[in-house]
Amino acid sequence: MISATYDIIVIGAGHAGCEAAVAAARLGSHVLLITMDMNKTAQMSCNPAMGGIAKGQIVREIDALGGWSGLVTDASTLQFRMLNRSKGPAMWSPRAQCDKMRFSLNWRYVLENTCKLDIWQDFVTAITFRESKISGVRVSMGAEFEAKIVILTAGTFLNGRLFIGHEDAEGGRIGELASHDLTEQLVSLGIRSDRMKTGTPPRVDVRSIDLSRLEPQEGDAAPARFSYLPYPSAIQSGRPQKNCYIVHTNPEVHAILESGFADSPLFSGKITGIGPRYCPSIEDKLRTFAGKDSHQLFLEPEGWDTHEYYLQGFSSSLPLDIQMRALRAIKGFENIRIFRPAYAVEYDFFDPTQLSATLESRVVENLFLAGQVNGTTGYEEAAAQGLMAGINAALKVSGRDPFILKRDEAYIGVLIDDLITKGVDEPYRMFTSRAEYRILLRQDDADLRLTEKSYQIGLADQYRYDVMRMKYDSVQSFISAAETTSLKPDQINDYLKSIGSAPLTVSKKSDEILTRPDVSMREILRIVPRGTFSTTQEDLQKRLDSEIGNPSAEETSLALLKALPFRGEQAVSNDFRRSQLADEILEAAEIAIKYRGYIERERRLADKILRLEHVSIPDDFDFSKLTALSIECRIKLERYRPKTIAQASRISGVSPADIAVLLVYFGR
Repeated sequence: MISATYDIIVIGAGHAGCEAAVAAARLGSHVLLITMDMNKTAQMSCNPAMGGIAKGQIVREIDALGGWSGLVTDASTLQFRMLNRSKGPAMWSPRAQCDKMRFSLNWRYVLENTCKLDIWQDFVTAITFRESKISGVRVSMGAEFEAKIVILTAGTFLNGRLFIGHEDAEGGRIGELASHDLTEQLVSLGIRSDRMKTGTPPRVDVRSIDLSRLEPQEGDAAPARFSYLPYPSAIQSGRPQKNCYIVHTNPEVHAILESGFADSPLFSGKITGIGPRYCPSIEDKLRTFAGKDSHQLFLEPEGWDTHEYYLQGFSSSLPLDIQMRALRAIKGFENIRIFRPAYAVEYDFFDPTQLSATLESRVVENLFLAGQVNGTTGYEEAAAQGLMAGINAALKVSGRDPFILKRDEAYIGVLIDDLITKGVDEPYRMFTSRAEYRILLRQDDADLRLTEKSYQIGLADQYRYDVMRMKYDSVQSFISAAETTSLKPDQINDYLKSIGSAPLTVSKKSDEILTRPDVSMREILRIVPRGTFSTTQEDLQKRLDSEIGNPSAEETSLALLKALPFRGEQAVSNDFRRSQLADEILEAAEIAIKYRGYIERERRLADKILRLEHVSIPDDFDFSKLTALSIECRIKLERYRPKTIAQASRISGVSPADIAVLLVYFGR
């Protein structure tokens, strides 16, 4: 029998498992990653994209912390769009269409070239225990591996079942087997489990579609990237962007789909799992919005070198013949051929309210759970949980304090706090509306918020930290220059008139002028006489020349980054680094000036509310003895066991009056 000993074992190599394994290994733990198929590493099972509303902020936070999802996305990008540019910067959200095969291969390259990380291909059949403590895992081929900590990131594979019309079969994805026994073992130990459902649309052959009849959706003319490191994405390295296309259903399509409702496992009761309300199947949309004549769909490429496209918005579990007839009734799809039909998948998940803020189980010590097993959906939410579980598992192995992000520090903090305090009654997806402090949690400044924290625990490396510090030192220099530099009417009025802004009648400080909606820092620097600003673009370029240089060859993570095999052009010039960082610095300075009042107000509000985070509740506190609390409150508090008054305040059913009682009891 094969046997080996590790610090940490990660079960599952999806987005959560990959981030968990790499983070733990880079923090010094000896890690084993177990996956059923090494060729499906970080598989994009659903749409081939990363980011989007709120999700893009999460990917940038993962990158700021030293995770790899952003870097791998950049190396695999087909198209990049910054969503919500017409709104304020708190709402800007990056999104990248990816080559899903290259995405998986890039992640596999990172895994195989991370020190202290081993990979094993097999099914885990049981978590093993010695004297009531986790001792490792057993796999189907008989091998046993010992470990101090196990991180479970099994995605949709736990007792997974696939549905297409009357047909159903076991599987976590089409063509892949489900994982059995683990749910039953964990339930026997006291962990609560339930079922969820998700779906995926058909994959179609784009050669069979008349694209001239569809509305193209192009990428940004000047595409950005996810990572804060000054390295180009694939499309910034010379790869052409690929178009997506907007598609519309019609009444004929709806009538065909509705004719199959009697055979839908979703409506017949065959599927019992909870489905996502915000990303429903096409049959759910028709039933919920019965009076609507058309629904918008998106046709998205899956790679540079494939004819396979993804039809976003057409997930379904209807019979295959109904799917085909409905698709052929869409304009431009009359002769469509498909590679794979739409299907639904039902799977087990575990109640996340039984987790601590580190994502360690409060029922089984040294068991961490991350990703869809916690009731979430989406690659981004899974990757964020995996990263935090990997970090905290490694910190626990080394006897260090846990790493926890608060709600005012990161969308990742909002995500985890929502899961452990509120639980889930449907697959959880991040939205900007879930965050109370959206202005503080912008996508442009995640490195300022998080990189130093990660650097202090040893995950973010020296080069990443140095780039961040240089960037924000420069931002502050420009802000200070704007605060101290006055502009006269004859210096600025021609520009103000050109953008439809009222001209000056007296001199004003540059920062005051920059608060006007259409005024940009870059244009002010371009038009004012040389020497007017105490800090200039020339000063910035000199600093970038002297400080960014080429990263040290000893930086393992950067050596990996430069060697990602499917990025495109490999050469990265200092000119590129300078131009990218200069753009980010000027944008960051402008945002800080324009939105200063809103940012400061939200910071004060966050500080006031977060004072409750410091009022702790003992782990063994008996809420039933506080008869001044409502009965519902006592039941909820006993179930969720909040650690602080702030956590208690976010639990549904706990009223402001209940919080006042708790504050009085704890002497506040």
